[in-house]
Amino acid sequence: MASNVAGRRSARSRAGALIGGFARSRELTLLAVLLVLAALVAIEAPNFLSSNNVVSVTSLAAIIAIAAVGEALVILTKNIDLSVESTMGLVAFVVAVLLKQQNVPMPVAWALGIGLGMALGMVNGIIITVFRVPSIVATLGTLSIFRGLTYLVANGHEINANDLPAGYTNAASQTFFDIPLFVILAVAVVAVAGLALRYTVFGRQLYAVGSNAEAAATIGIRSRTTVFLAFALGGMLAGVAGVLWGIQFGQLYASSASGQSLAIIAAVVVGGVSIAGGSGTVMGAAIGALFLGLIANALNVLLLPQEWLQMIYGAVILFAVSTDAIIQRRTQLAKARSRIR
Repeated sequence: MASNVAGRRSARSRAGALIGGFARSRELTLLAVLLVLAALVAIEAPNFLSSNNVVSVTSLAAIIAIAAVGEALVILTKNIDLSVESTMGLVAFVVAVLLKQQNVPMPVAWALGIGLGMALGMVNGIIITVFRVPSIVATLGTLSIFRGLTYLVANGHEINANDLPAGYTNAASQTFFDIPLFVILAVAVVAVAGLALRYTVFGRQLYAVGSNAEAAATIGIRSRTTVFLAFALGGMLAGVAGVLWGIQFGQLYASSASGQSLAIIAAVVVGGVSIAGGSGTVMGAAIGALFLGLIANALNVLLLPQEWLQMIYGAVILFAVSTDAIIQRRTQLAKARSRIR
């Protein structure tokens, strides 16, 4: 009898260690799954690894990864930004309008677009930190407001590549040492954000606020200011993603980037950023974006229904959140046992 109890305890201990190991190496685990999945898809569809397809997949994944980094900063503070897709859509369309109707130089139009994204993020931050509206409610509202503004700007029209400066979309297919330009930009964004989270006071404050806002306040951290800055930076990176979205597709509608919030949030949580705040890395969010981009492309090259994609995003979110919940319960239980001892 005693041996059976000991055996069960040992099994639970091994399961806990396995789950703990998964939590500590979520990025490596996801990267391994990504490579295996890519190999399986390549066996069924050899064109999956063609240079054109690889550039297309990684370029689009890079756009989502940049937006996911901004979303990760917000989620680390135990908040969420549902308006990221409408921010991207509005920025993409406004930049295109500036180029088409105002003849604004491209660098200026891009800078204005990124600034617009930051301004929209600041609007979210003010609503949440000043008026104390829960982020899920506030950004659900601004999701509709920002999209409505895009429809007003569009005024029933669309913009195609012929309306934009010659060569405007070329950057989407450009490579440097065979690495897509968008991927290089995404890596730079991830590197800067990762270093900032690890080595700066602001980065540590983001984790502290997400872990326990009240405890953070007792040690002098201005939680509301930190949350506001997270939303501002998230909006800025959504603005960058919106500029790249316009370059990637060239043809823009008022509904551009619709549905991308789900993909971006799924990338963040599957990459190991806890929806409960306070833990995770931007590297994981970026790998999550690449993982989901690979799945979307795999459905396409394997001629499978694209309707599956939304179900996959939802399932990924549920799996990641459930895993985090299990890990947190086990961590709390372990802490409780250590106190008893």
